[in-house]
Amino acid sequence: MRLLFLGDVLGRSGRTAISEHMPDLRDRLKPDFIAVNAENSAAGFGMTDKIAGQLIQAGADAITGGNHSFDQRDVMAAMDRDERLLRPVNYPDGTPGRGFTVFTTVRGKKIGVINAMGRVFMNPLECPFRAIDNVLDRLKLAATVDAIMVDFHGEATSEKMAMGHYLDGRVSMVVGTHSHVPTADAQILPGGTAYQTDAGMCGDYNSVIGMEKEEPINRFLTRMNKERYTPAMGPATVCGVFVETDDKTGLAKRIAPVRIGGRLQENIPSL
Repeated sequence: MRLLFLGDVLGRSGRTAISEHMPDLRDRLKPDFIAVNAENSAAGFGMTDKIAGQLIQAGADAITGGNHSFDQRDVMAAMDRDERLLRPVNYPDGTPGRGFTVFTTVRGKKIGVINAMGRVFMNPLECPFRAIDNVLDRLKLAATVDAIMVDFHGEATSEKMAMGHYLDGRVSMVVGTHSHVPTADAQILPGGTAYQTDAGMCGDYNSVIGMEKEEPINRFLTRMNKERYTPAMGPATVCGVFVETDDKTGLAKRIAPVRIGGRLQENIPSL
């Protein structure tokens, strides 16, 4: 299977870039399944029901979240209604929505998508390692599903790396989100799981992690909040990760970073 994961969509610029570049990515990579992290898609804070629909119309098969999943209240009902919208699986019981879903592709392949959130320097949730273990008691790679994609939304690179090694051999890919900067460590781990510490964001990189520069710089200089953060509105780079899996084992055969548009150097894997 060919899997495409796109990192945190930041505001209108990121949404526009997704819509503009998705046809080209589909044509050049021919993915069987596309997941997009959209927890910053509504002006940098959360996601709305309307924006979710726009991203799905643009080509997203699944939408994942993170610490801003519930910043926009109207999305809560949508998460309960639409299994394509995920939030971290390690939120407490009773939280709206779901943390994983099994999808069936147009070719009849089954793929499990799991969204989890780290705890280091983040909101204190339940243990993401144990939460994913509980999911994997039900999802078995190359048995009940053909592939398993994990979006691990975390601040600390060490926690993301630990998760990658913890899940190595049990899932097809572990990709980090939240840091908004694509890392250069795309690799296949010893057990066959594709891994990258952070997919990067789909947003304007002439910014401070997607926000207009002046207010973040002001806060670092003065420790005072002068204005609200506002998303940068320049041309966005769509950043993500492309993974090919073995049809028999569900493990990764290939992983490569994806970058198109905006300021960063383009990288589109060849087939």
